[in-house]
Amino acid sequence: MKRRGVALKLFVVTSVLILLVFTILLLAQGLFFEQFYRMSKINVLEKSMNKFARQYKEAQSSERQVSRLLGAFMNEHDTSTDILNSRFERISTHPYYLELEAGSKTITIQISKEGMTVDQIPQKIQIGETLVVDGIFMNEDDTIMHPVVIQQTDTVLKEGLVRVRGKVTDLMLPERRSYNPLYQDALVDDVLLDWNSQMEQWQSRLRSGSVLQLDWQDKWSGIPYTVLIRLLSEGNEENSYLFVMTSMQPVGEAVGILKQYVVYLAPLMVLLAIVLSLIYSRIVSRPLVLLSRSAARLAKLDFTEQSAIDSKDEFGELSRSMVALSRNLDASMKELTHANAMLQEDVEEKRRSEQLRKELIANISHELKTPLGIVKGFAEGLQDGVASDKSERYLALIVNETDRMNALIMDMLELSKFEAKAIQLQPRSLALASLIQRVSDAFSQQLEMKQLQLRINADKEEEEELLVRADPRRLEQVILNFMSNAIRHAVVNSAITIGIQRTAPGKITTVIENIGPPIPEEDISRVWDHFYRAERSRDRKSGGTGLGLAITKHILELHGSEYGVENTKQGVAFSFTLDENGGTTYD
Repeated sequence: MKRRGVALKLFVVTSVLILLVFTILLLAQGLFFEQFYRMSKINVLEKSMNKFARQYKEAQSSERQVSRLLGAFMNEHDTSTDILNSRFERISTHPYYLELEAGSKTITIQISKEGMTVDQIPQKIQIGETLVVDGIFMNEDDTIMHPVVIQQTDTVLKEGLVRVRGKVTDLMLPERRSYNPLYQDALVDDVLLDWNSQMEQWQSRLRSGSVLQLDWQDKWSGIPYTVLIRLLSEGNEENSYLFVMTSMQPVGEAVGILKQYVVYLAPLMVLLAIVLSLIYSRIVSRPLVLLSRSAARLAKLDFTEQSAIDSKDEFGELSRSMVALSRNLDASMKELTHANAMLQEDVEEKRRSEQLRKELIANISHELKTPLGIVKGFAEGLQDGVASDKSERYLALIVNETDRMNALIMDMLELSKFEAKAIQLQPRSLALASLIQRVSDAFSQQLEMKQLQLRINADKEEEEELLVRADPRRLEQVILNFMSNAIRHAVVNSAITIGIQRTAPGKITTVIENIGPPIPEEDISRVWDHFYRAERSRDRKSGGTGLGLAITKHILELHGSEYGVENTKQGVAFSFTLDENGGTTYD
């Protein structure tokens, strides 16, 4: 290693930091872990005692509910818990019990804190299980028993005891508690006896709502305990207190074992820190590592992570050279990117202009096809002498269709402005059913040629009320397109159905359905695209150019309409919505 090289610096600094962190961690564990554990446990117990006090106020009228609260608290926190009266004497409670149904009687088996250990109670007792209990009845009704033997099978009954066999209907037993919890619970009397003379001076502090925290040690086993006492309920004559005692032996044993573990662990950690620091410093000191990473970023045209290293070693010189190279390449790439973006914008603008021109020509061609077909049909009828008595009506229809073609040409010239939001609608209130009927009359000859029936379904009682607000000329163009498509793709001798109904408050929905071949599922979402045609093989025969639905889409979007298409059981249905208008009709 060089005297001023980065490898030596990294080795020294890394070794010192690892050893310093390890030393601080060991000292913290040895000095503060026991105190931290004690504070955390006491804090949890104080919060649980406050919760217990609130629950006790609701359940103190029921001895059974109080017993269950005590048992659940002791199991959850592995504590010995009792309720004391105003003289700091234990109130008789039995937090652990079994309730058996024996014949017509319900017998309560009270698990005493004296004379029985946990290993004398069968494990994993379940409600509904049958137990055999030998003991002594504690009341005249023989419903409360002090147990001596609790078992799941019959054995020889000892002299002087009474046997009860029944199904478990309710229970509360010691769970998740330390070894011999019943012995610990019995120590509460010893604690109260040792502190009997000091209890009165603590009453004022307890009545203020404070939690009294005391330490006590079992003279027989030497195990230290922490005792917490708080006011549980306050009455005119009698106060009650919650007494909680928890063992601090586990943390003491853990700290002792941890100190012994550190003695063996410290030399290994020192050796490991030195070895890892040496390996790390040698790896980082290799200049090719940084050079390779910087070159890889430059190859990907990434110039954002070229950080400078202010040092006099090899890394500093290499960093300065790479930063200069990165800045020069970044400036050159920005200039090229800007020039390329300008070129792309010019190309895109020319392509868009050409596309708009083609769409305009195609749209005009498509929209003129349908009215020209209608005019031709009536003209041929006059030429052949068909319906000669209606010649005036035919001539009037030809004039109307000629006017409509002229209006459509002007509309298609404006259609190219749709994308720029330059088209302004002229909405007004109109009767939708009347408009559809009038537009459908223009297709009478095409309907007769394919032997098609036209059915307009609208509620007769509400027909006069189904008024919509729309631009009549644009809406007529929409219906013409939908009708033209429906007739073109309908099978001969079938029906075209137009349904008009109120589907939601303020919304009128129109559905135009024919009977014919369905649209392929993969194409159904593309029917609204410009120049798209689902039946490409019939384009020349049917006269469709694929622009009608694209034009209809723009008009409906300007009306704020919800439109769609779906395949039905017999054909295809197109639908669109319009806003209802309750005003006067100007149609």
